[in-house]
Amino acid sequence: MLSSNLRQLHRLGRGAINMFSTDAKQFPEAKRRFIPSQGTYPHGFFAGGSHCGIKKNGKADLALLVSDRPTTTSAVFTTNQFCAAPVQYDRSVINGARDAQEQRVRAVVINSGCANAVTGQQGLADAQEMGEAGAAFVRMFDKERGVEHEGGEALVMSTGVIGQRLPLSKITDGVTAMQVDETHEAWMRAAVAHMTTDTFPKLLSRQVDIAGQPIHLAGITKGAGMIHPNMATLLGTVCTDASVPQSLLDKALAHAVARSFNAISIDGDMSTNDTIAVIANGASGVVVDGAAYEQFTTALTEFMADLASLVVRDGEGATKFLTIEVTGARTFADAKQ
Repeated sequence: MLSSNLRQLHRLGRGAINMFSTDAKQFPEAKRRFIPSQGTYPHGFFAGGSHCGIKKNGKADLALLVSDRPTTTSAVFTTNQFCAAPVQYDRSVINGARDAQEQRVRAVVINSGCANAVTGQQGLADAQEMGEAGAAFVRMFDKERGVEHEGGEALVMSTGVIGQRLPLSKITDGVTAMQVDETHEAWMRAAVAHMTTDTFPKLLSRQVDIAGQPIHLAGITKGAGMIHPNMATLLGTVCTDASVPQSLLDKALAHAVARSFNAISIDGDMSTNDTIAVIANGASGVVVDGAAYEQFTTALTEFMADLASLVVRDGEGATKFLTIEVTGARTFADAKQ
């Protein structure tokens, strides 16, 4: 947990934080059973959420997830040919880290209310500036804790109205002022800040044993319409304190997403911004390799399937939740046809 001095710094920043309620009673009664009242979160991750002014109704619109150390990060993106600027930016960050064989990602900045899609070269520049704001936060975060790190990069995710520029000054001020910590309330604030047409925040966490040792998983996602294989209006981040080599994390995510977020459908539409990222910081000390890889992949797949099911349960106009089981297929690929 951050020191009181660091919390005060984040509370003041360049602009005051707009506090908001995460009380489940504000969400539809039928959906409250899907909202956790407590959680068990991966070590070394900090979360926060606020209203920075993107949404004119005063609702939460900015979230931040931060690791206290460098991470191995993998992601899958929309297959839409007209992918939005945040997708293009995140691809470059992750591919750059992968090619250099370095752990570069330290944070994820998420805004709701404006998708930064169909915004051309200006949108790319805005996504980069948003990422730089996240990187600046990491440097401040490390400095205030007295930790000697080399900073790091931030992924960015945006969801909301298409064709409008991001209100960058509001976002960068909001990132600077963000209060983050390790509590369930902080994770809930981040989850609420992801919401657009969602009717409830989608947050999941659990502890699992890998090779007889505990690791933790926490995930936030959003999406209520335009959901169709292969992904659609979906943003999601899964954080884990396991240590996973890049090649194995890429492989595990590909396996898990094919059986979770790429296996759901609501209305058959596809989007420009879809991103699902997995971030592993190794804070648990548990290394995933050899036989442990199969256990980790199974745990990640089950976790992501449960997270994806929350999206379906909140589908626009949905009144039924159906699971289709295919038997007798020769391969998994055949079963998905």
